[in-house]
Amino acid sequence: MKFFTYLLLPFAAAFSPGNFAPVSPRGATSLDASPGIVITGGAAGVGYAYADKFLSQSIPCVICDVAPLDGALSSLKKKYPSMSDKVHGVKCDVSSSEDVDNLASFAKEKLGTVTHWINNAGVNGGRRALTDVPVSQVELVVRVNLLGVLLCSKKAIELMSNQPEGGCLFNTVGSGVKGGGTPGYACYGSTKRGLPQLTSSLNDEIQKGVQGYEKKKTAGEVKVYSLSPGMVFTKLLLEDSTPELRKFPFGVLAAQPEEVAEDLVPKILNPGPAGSSIEFLGTDKILTKFFERFVLQKKSEYIADDGSVIRFPGEEYDSEGVRKLY
Repeated sequence: MKFFTYLLLPFAAAFSPGNFAPVSPRGATSLDASPGIVITGGAAGVGYAYADKFLSQSIPCVICDVAPLDGALSSLKKKYPSMSDKVHGVKCDVSSSEDVDNLASFAKEKLGTVTHWINNAGVNGGRRALTDVPVSQVELVVRVNLLGVLLCSKKAIELMSNQPEGGCLFNTVGSGVKGGGTPGYACYGSTKRGLPQLTSSLNDEIQKGVQGYEKKKTAGEVKVYSLSPGMVFTKLLLEDSTPELRKFPFGVLAAQPEEVAEDLVPKILNPGPAGSSIEFLGTDKILTKFFERFVLQKKSEYIADDGSVIRFPGEEYDSEGVRKLY
């Protein structure tokens, strides 16, 4: 096993989106208030799964999306009737400063105190060479994945720094974050590459200020983190995918949204020092999955030998093979 680990370690590193920075030990934050969560991109996928998991722990949430939220809200309220007045939704285009301002005001009104803000919304723009991507799609990916994170981060810091409790801000990273090539996803990968730098810059501005300017005094401290859910069986992952991609790496490394939320939500609630990387798919987990697949010959639970998505009885799937969560 040790020899196998030694051989596969470089491959594990290549598939670990969160290892651009060391993962700090979990530690208590300075938050004293009862949690109140904001999740962008919460109508489906891992954003919806985060909300589901937070509500299961009786933690109030605000979810937002450009997509209709009626189905998500109805499902969550039905599943957690005692929390039906503690989950709220608002339409929000994260690339619109007006929408983001409205989201922050809405969250403050509904939650009272916002302790955790998760920048989860993202698009991949389709899998094709940059020269074949319509300009409108290039602009969409940059607006949502980069401008959206900048606008939301700005507003979240303003909101939470004016609370005595402060708060925690999470920027979701993905493929391309370490600088390696993401052929077919050049737009997506380049937007994710910039987020560790943003997270580091924001923490330095909050903790040290900006040279030449008086450091602002705030009611509370905001800590910024990188959040890495890894490969998740969502539209973002499966759209335009091929049987080869679905067999590897998806069939070996990808997880269902609920599995990711089950693992990450406790880490989000106790994230440790500012700047930590909160990740689902760490090197140890990758090595275990490689060992199970390539040594023990364990088959994928979700991808068939021909690269098609396994569709379970009683579940609904869209044309891409994405399972509907509600």
